[in-house]
Amino acid sequence: GWGERANGASNQSKPTGGARTGSNGISYHGGPLLTAGPTVYFIWYGWGGSYADATAENIVTSFISSEGGSPYFNINTIYYNGSNVHVTNNVNLAGSPTDNYSQGTSLSDASIQTIVANAINSGKVPSSTSAVYMVLTSADVNETSGFCTQYCGWHTHGTINGSDIKYAFIGNPARCLSACAAQTTSPNGDAGGDGMASIVAHELEEATTDPDLNAWYDTRGEENADKCAWTFGTEYTAGNGSKYNITLSGKNCLIQRN
Repeated sequence: GWGERANGASNQSKPTGGARTGSNGISYHGGPLLTAGPTVYFIWYGWGGSYADATAENIVTSFISSEGGSPYFNINTIYYNGSNVHVTNNVNLAGSPTDNYSQGTSLSDASIQTIVANAINSGKVPSSTSAVYMVLTSADVNETSGFCTQYCGWHTHGTINGSDIKYAFIGNPARCLSACAAQTTSPNGDAGGDGMASIVAHELEEATTDPDLNAWYDTRGEENADKCAWTFGTEYTAGNGSKYNITLSGKNCLIQRN
């Protein structure tokens, strides 16, 4: 259950028939993709007071700001919609407001949608059906449906103000490094932040190729990132002994494969 959709996320039924199967075992089921490449909004939930972590924020922001156009995100361009339009190698981080614990420190799946809705309704971020809203929590925040025990992050979609909004929960691995980070010594000196970048990457590529949970997945419901979750391919060793497999914006990161 690493990096999976939320328990009880809407529209998880899997339609059958009419699938086009590729050599990677993932089939297309007719749903839309974010073919122009995702516009991303980070919502930093918590991240205040003693739980502020500027290093982690910098790591994750730097990673996603460089992900578009990279060979890594280019993997997603093999996926296409019903009109044979392929995903574009483009990622645009368009905003990153904060939320100062509006829903407390013990969140449910429904709380995540509420946090996104509040950000839209307050004008902190615009409403867009082609965006992915990522709620990134501080280390003192728990997601009670299974963070650290069943998943580290998830993505889904829901109706907010009549629009189909794609959003994701990105838990802070600093809360449970042994469960949600690949290593406790990290390339950028912040295991929580480095682990969070990997979870962001995982959920973003899934939200791009299967935003409404009815596009690309295999016979077990696994999406592109699920099929090689927590595998890293060729690894290199940083000066502090940690491992990394990609360098973007001058930062070494250990990112799950796609």
